[in-house]
Amino acid sequence: QVQLVESGGGLVQAGGSLRLSCAASGSIFQVNAMGWYRQAPGKQRDLVATISSDDITDYSDSVKGRFTVSGDNAKKTVYLQMNSLKSEDTAVYYCNAVILTRVAGLVGESVVWGQGTQVTVSS
Repeated sequence: QVQLVESGGGLVQAGGSLRLSCAASGSIFQVNAMGWYRQAPGKQRDLVATISSDDITDYSDSVKGRFTVSGDNAKKTVYLQMNSLKSEDTAVYYCNAVILTRVAGLVGESVVWGQGTQVTVSS
């Protein structure tokens, strides 16, 4: 089984910073991409930022210039550095990974989610 374990959420004042981490473990043949999504109360889950295995990044317009996604392929870990936080960044942040697993010689692609970590920004 593959698991994603997130850490680093919490309460911060507007203008402050937080760093989220997410580590993947289990029977992983290859990590193709990892990233972060967020879901505020009563809203859908939206993309925040992703990074591919060859370090191509993608960001939501709402976080460009404030958030930075980075990854460590060897550790199968993704990070999200969040600066200049705003109250509208308050949400549960979910780690996401697109992985390849190999079972009995067959390679398959899966999307895995973490359990989520709460980020609350007070104004």
